[in-house]
Amino acid sequence: MKKVLGVYGNPNPHWVGDGFPVRSLFSYDALGARLSPFLLLDYAGPMDFEPTLRPRGVGQHPHRGFETVTVVYEGEVAHRDSTGESGVIGPGDVQWMTAGRGILHEEFHSPAFTETGGTLRMIQLWVNLPAKDKMTAPGYQAIVDADIPSVALPGGAGRVRVIAGAYGGKTGPARTFTPINVWDVRLVQGGRVTFDLTDGHTTALAVLTGRLAVNGGQAVDDAKLVVLDRKGTGLTLEAEADTTVLLLSGEPIDEPIVGYGPFVMNSEAEIRQAVDDFNKGRFGATPSGHEQGERA
Repeated sequence: MKKVLGVYGNPNPHWVGDGFPVRSLFSYDALGARLSPFLLLDYAGPMDFEPTLRPRGVGQHPHRGFETVTVVYEGEVAHRDSTGESGVIGPGDVQWMTAGRGILHEEFHSPAFTETGGTLRMIQLWVNLPAKDKMTAPGYQAIVDADIPSVALPGGAGRVRVIAGAYGGKTGPARTFTPINVWDVRLVQGGRVTFDLTDGHTTALAVLTGRLAVNGGQAVDDAKLVVLDRKGTGLTLEAEADTTVLLLSGEPIDEPIVGYGPFVMNSEAEIRQAVDDFNKGRFGATPSGHEQGERA
C-alpha cells in the first residue's frame, strides 16, 4: 500500500480577483518537489453569489512554463486568452490550458451565472512541464462533461470520471506532456474501492466534499490534501459520507523548480527572461473588454 505521508488543510482562504474565494491546498513553494509534476491546487468555494450586472472574476494575467487545469463542479466560468480561445465551462466541464512559452488570459463568472447568481465551486490545478516543453506553443483544450468517460466502481461504490490518464479500460480526453492521472472520484456513503496505481509515481488526494478513510486510517474531511508515498501501488478509500475527491498521480519530473508567481521555470535566469518578455508585450494580448463566450 502507498503510505500516507501527511494531511494538509488551509483555514485561510484568499480572494483571486473578486470572483474566486480560494483555499490553496498546496503550492510549488511548499510541496512542489514532493508533488511533482503537480505544482499547485486551488479550491474555490463553495460560495453563494448574489445576482449582479457586473461580472466578477480576475482580469488579464500571464502564465509561462506549465499548464492550468480548471474543473467546475458548480457555477459557470468564462475564459478568454491571447491565443484567441474563449468559452464557458459549466458543471462537469474542464478547461486544460497550456501556457507554454507564454499566455495571457482572464477568467470571470459567465454572464448567465452573473445575472442569476448561485453557488460556485471549482478547482484549479497547475501541472508542470518538463524543461524541453516549457517553451512550447500555448494551447487550449475545451473538455465538456459529455466527453469525459465515467466508470462505475465495483460494488456500487461510486464512479470515476477519467479526465486524464486511464482507469477501468477508459482513457481520459486530456492530452498531457508527461504520464499523469487526473480522476474525479465520486464515492457514495459506505462505498469502498481499492485502486492499483504505479509504483514510483507521485500520488495525492484532494478531498473536496464529504469524508473518507485512506488505507484504513484516520478519516479525512473536506478541503484537505492527502499526500502519499511514491513507493507502493495500493490505495484504498472508504467513504463515511458521500464524497468527492480528486485523485492525482503522475511520473515525477526530476528537474529544478524555480517559480515567481505565475511563471514556473528551471532557473532564475529563465524567470528574469519571462518577466522581461511579459513587460515587453511578448505574450500577446487578449481582446479589450469582457464579452460573453460560448460554452466550450
